[in-house]
Amino acid sequence: MLNSALHGFVMGLSLIVPIGAQNAFVLKQGLKQQHVFAICLCCALSDAILISAGVLGFSELIVLHPHWLNITKYFGATFLLVYGVQHFYQAWKAELRLEISSNEVPSLCKVLFICLGLTWLNPHVYLDTVVLLGSISTQYPNTQLYFALGAVIASFLFFFSLGYAARLLQPIFQQPKAWKILDVLIGCVMWLIAISLLK
Repeated sequence: MLNSALHGFVMGLSLIVPIGAQNAFVLKQGLKQQHVFAICLCCALSDAILISAGVLGFSELIVLHPHWLNITKYFGATFLLVYGVQHFYQAWKAELRLEISSNEVPSLCKVLFICLGLTWLNPHVYLDTVVLLGSISTQYPNTQLYFALGAVIASFLFFFSLGYAARLLQPIFQQPKAWKILDVLIGCVMWLIAISLLK
């Protein structure tokens, strides 16, 4: 039981930690301290739903109907390309984004919409959570739920740590150059993921 949960925790963490569109978004919102709790909760709950779906057998459904992933792939690539363009534009206009003030805080609905798009329109998320974790969970026929619980705990721990620890980097981001670099890096990550989806 404990072994299953621990294995789920380690596997979940290893799949979440690599930098991706979702993580980059959480990091930036954490730096700006805008809707951090809601964003972290949205990401963690989305992961929890997908992990649970995989463990409950939906991974087999996706394998039987791969066209679902193909549809998501093109929507996701388009979303990431557009989002990447926005970050390159922000890097070009970085002087407009240095000061974090209450006037610049976007609405919660807008931020959650972007967060949900980066999460649910990314086929990699389905492959990692639903297919891969779902497949691995079959190694624990009697303790699959504990495996899923471990992976879900890893997701909550990672996203809330990333979101709230980001503020420690704020002194660095008092410099205009730091925001430009971050925006360019995020834009590159978005485009690289989009290109990888279209291959």
